[in-house]
Amino acid sequence: MFFASDNSGPVPQEILDALTEANTGYTFGYGAEPLMEEVQHLIRDMFEAPSASVYLTATGTAANALALATLVDPFDTVFCSPVAHIEEDECNAPEFYTGGAKLTLVGDSDRMTPDSLTRAIESQGNRGVHGPQRGAVSITQVTEMGNVYTLADLQALCDVAKSYGVPVHLDGARFANAVVALGCSPADMTWKRGVDVAVFGGTKNGLMGVEAVVFFDAEQADTFELRRKRGGHLFSKHRYLSAQMAGYLRNDLWHRLARQANAKCQKVYDGLRAVDDVTILNDVTANMIFFTAPRAFHQHLQGHGARYYVTGGDLDNGDPQSGLTGRIVCDWSCPDDALDSFLGLLKTP
Repeated sequence: MFFASDNSGPVPQEILDALTEANTGYTFGYGAEPLMEEVQHLIRDMFEAPSASVYLTATGTAANALALATLVDPFDTVFCSPVAHIEEDECNAPEFYTGGAKLTLVGDSDRMTPDSLTRAIESQGNRGVHGPQRGAVSITQVTEMGNVYTLADLQALCDVAKSYGVPVHLDGARFANAVVALGCSPADMTWKRGVDVAVFGGTKNGLMGVEAVVFFDAEQADTFELRRKRGGHLFSKHRYLSAQMAGYLRNDLWHRLARQANAKCQKVYDGLRAVDDVTILNDVTANMIFFTAPRAFHQHLQGHGARYYVTGGDLDNGDPQSGLTGRIVCDWSCPDDALDSFLGLLKTP
């Protein structure tokens, strides 16, 4: 019953098979291998973007930071939510790779609104050489609180950004889960809304470690390759990144894995929301649940082997009825018997 993170699950056999197949003979490196040509073709086809520039990195942090560094100058600012990964979880990597661009936090929740984004953009770029310039907007989809922006939400945010001449970056670590939740195409959720560069995540959806960075305007990508090399993120044995991504894209494996993860999460959600003392904190449409429950409830679940993060206080010490926040994340591989065991615990005192 491991629900701590979708980083924690195993790699699908299809990906291991793709790596084994790639691990034969000799080929060019640094992205010049034929497998990368296949990846480019598959991603361009999937995004309905035949002229898109496609690059691979091994981590989401590198993908986000290098993409933003390509969009902004050192004296710019990037607009993002207060809980965005680039703000809370990337150890100032965006600031480092951009050469010093700052982050401007938008609103007070995980989902920016057109009004809050407008106010944030209006607050910057007004002091000439004395202040930061308007650089880029970064949107996380699925958000760090497990919510999914609707297509209308994305369109509205992109419209605001474009009205100020600001490019849009989409942090898509859980890109596939969002596509499944919305029932849309990758194109619908990106360039058709106004997104300039999207990170198409793989690691949180079953891959060993690879993310795709997709620039829909090739002219905006002209320095990405140089920044990736200079930053130490260009693999010499690049075929092992390409093999993972190719295996992920073939036969729509990426979509199937996300459907499985989201469906498993819905089962957990249905069980939790039936418990009187549980309050669900987010709109559960993808693969993450945030909820509050009494300390004793969390102790009961964790004491019987459920593993997930609990915040807001010491799990082991304090008032049994005091509320603590739990975060449950389901990945594609969560066994059905583990789900059944967890759901059974919800029905016992």
